[in-house]
Amino acid sequence: MWKSAKHLTLLAGAAILVSNSLLMTPQVAVAADEAKPQDGKAVTEDRKKGNCVSCHDYAGAEMPGNIGPKLENMKTRYPDKADLRARIWDETKFNPNTIMPPFGKHKILSEEEIDKVVDFIHSL
Repeated sequence: MWKSAKHLTLLAGAAILVSNSLLMTPQVAVAADEAKPQDGKAVTEDRKKGNCVSCHDYAGAEMPGNIGPKLENMKTRYPDKADLRARIWDETKFNPNTIMPPFGKHKILSEEEIDKVVDFIHSL
């Protein structure tokens, strides 16, 4: 009987650990998703990287420029994030007279940085 009770206790402890870890997993995933736009915000506002704020205004921007369009309602304007990414990668494909630098084509930003910027801008 003692072995059975011990095994039952171990089983109950394992079940609690598993259930707790299952409950925690979605919270960790949500936190990781929420961190993505913030990572992009840092690149967007970095004067040596994206520097988007020098031309674009958006909610929370400090000392924004007004040369480019205001970044708002981006999910409505670009339901497909790939379209937004293509513009950040090389806006000259869409508007040959743009003054927006082709961040991807000229390797101003890495692939990872562009993805972060897209995530941030798409969240606006």
